[in-house]
Amino acid sequence: MQNDTVKDINNYKSLLVTIEQHVATVTLNCPEKRNAFNDEMISELTAAFKQLGANDDVRVIVLAAAGKAFCAGADLNWMRAMADYSYEENLADADKLAQMLKTIYECPKPTIAAIQGDVYAGGMGLVAACDVAFAVKIANFCLSEVRLGLAPATISPYVIRAMGARAAQRYFLSAEVFDAKKARQLGFIHERVSEESLNDVVATFCAKVVKNSPDAMRTCKTLLHEVAGQPMTAELINDTVKSIADIRASEQGKEGVQAFLQKRRPAWQTED
Repeated sequence: MQNDTVKDINNYKSLLVTIEQHVATVTLNCPEKRNAFNDEMISELTAAFKQLGANDDVRVIVLAAAGKAFCAGADLNWMRAMADYSYEENLADADKLAQMLKTIYECPKPTIAAIQGDVYAGGMGLVAACDVAFAVKIANFCLSEVRLGLAPATISPYVIRAMGARAAQRYFLSAEVFDAKKARQLGFIHERVSEESLNDVVATFCAKVVKNSPDAMRTCKTLLHEVAGQPMTAELINDTVKSIADIRASEQGKEGVQAFLQKRRPAWQTED
């Protein structure tokens, strides 16, 4: 199988990015720092997800990591530098992190977190911003900010959506470490697997996703973001009616229905 690094993002220092069979893989590549992020990694993740989200050859994006930890939160040297920031500098710095998470969350392509190790603090935001999360059984999770006199403010919209407000109340306040079994029970991850099977599980899932209509998946992501938690109002019903009418009238909507009726593969599966 062909495995091409995306040509115009070869200069990344903290990431590895590849595309193969419509699957893009973004790998956090600072294992010596437990993939803790700093302003450079934040900037690179933002750029990578924007570019891959706009790449028509990409249908799903896997966020993975090298080394023993998935992401340990903020890099220590970066934290030391922030200690001397002015209030305005802290605002600007926090906004960059917020924009990175928003970019991942709003990416038009399905995003999959492949968690091979521990996830702490800001790393929890990365996982929560992805659509689907698979983790190895030995992975531990922790919202550790209050131990440092901080709060998980920037990541909170995503983490609360992922684990629910009641669970967030406990783990935001306690900074307890919890394992992958508990993360699965909370709904923070979708599946816990063995270390040996993680790559195969993710690959199998991605192989299913790439067979789906790219336009329909984009519409599904919009629906999930706009409908979840909303009251059942007439406006919401009208929005969903418009959404299904739009997708039915779209090129891929028509092609998908015709392919089903004619018992053939739709065009987006026969392009290669």
